[in-house]
Amino acid sequence: MRVGSFVLAAQFPGQGQGEALHRAVRSAEVAEEAGLDSVWLAEHHFVPYGTCPSAVTLAALLLGRTRRIRVGTAVSVLTTTHPVALGEQTALLHLTSGGRFSLGVGRGGPWVDLEVFGPGLEGYEQGFPESLDLLVRWLREPAVAAAGDRFRFREVPVVPAPSESLTGPGGPEVVVACTSPTSVRLAAERGLPMLLGMHVGDEEKAEMVALWRQYAREAGRPAEEVLDAAHVSAGVCQIADRRTDAVETLVKSMPGWLKQGLDAHVTVDGRARQMRDPLGYTELLCGLHPVGTPRLCADRLAATSERTGISRFALLVEGSGDLTATEENVRRLGTEVIPQLG
Repeated sequence: MRVGSFVLAAQFPGQGQGEALHRAVRSAEVAEEAGLDSVWLAEHHFVPYGTCPSAVTLAALLLGRTRRIRVGTAVSVLTTTHPVALGEQTALLHLTSGGRFSLGVGRGGPWVDLEVFGPGLEGYEQGFPESLDLLVRWLREPAVAAAGDRFRFREVPVVPAPSESLTGPGGPEVVVACTSPTSVRLAAERGLPMLLGMHVGDEEKAEMVALWRQYAREAGRPAEEVLDAAHVSAGVCQIADRRTDAVETLVKSMPGWLKQGLDAHVTVDGRARQMRDPLGYTELLCGLHPVGTPRLCADRLAATSERTGISRFALLVEGSGDLTATEENVRRLGTEVIPQLG
């Protein structure tokens, strides 16, 4: 089992954006010190829900500041990024970090981002499969041309080529955020592992893993690839000597952040949007994920892994909104929870 942190660079009420980013960087540095396997970085635009607008840029910084830990994006929004540009950045980080970078990609949402960056609603609703295929080809082939609906260009060489790694064979890992059967099929047919959201419980995650395996087999993916797919489960982790204290910490801090952050999202076409109740959502997360004593947290992670078949976790550790408390939370995860998992 591999346990990592999930970093949103969340801006809590009363905090500045620089403060949120500083906490994000420090929590990642402490994650390596504490023995976590990985750190996964979120990307958002124009909202305080997350103040990191480029997960791949922040990943580059953290790869330079660390030596062991894997750094991934969860996710880079592929709809608003040219696949070749993201592929070049991915290859660069893969090669210069010794293979420690994982690229997580997702479709994003129907937000004003689509207007600012240009793909529009059509690109959001229809363009993700084409973008994903072009990205994967860039990371697997020596030269690439495109003749799709969105991207058309003559064949060009892939420079730098991910296969030129000095640390061993294989290109960079690509993970796809999945929220529906359609996205599960998209990932499965390409043999790409899934990133499953923190709002989803064990039963639904187990169903999505089973569906992924079904679609992968139907697409003719190799049996070993189907069985060994390293899906990632996102969640929340807050550790305290008593479960009530851990829950209280999150219930006091997270609803204010969620309300401020979620209310700031603006749809590109004025469509009505239904956001979750911040307090109810916080309480839901406390019930689904490792929130409580170290023993309870270890048991919850082990149970989720057994029920779903997922062995990798990306856990939101900054739910208190406080730098010192976040660092302590990460250290306790590494020194008191992970050792109990074996």
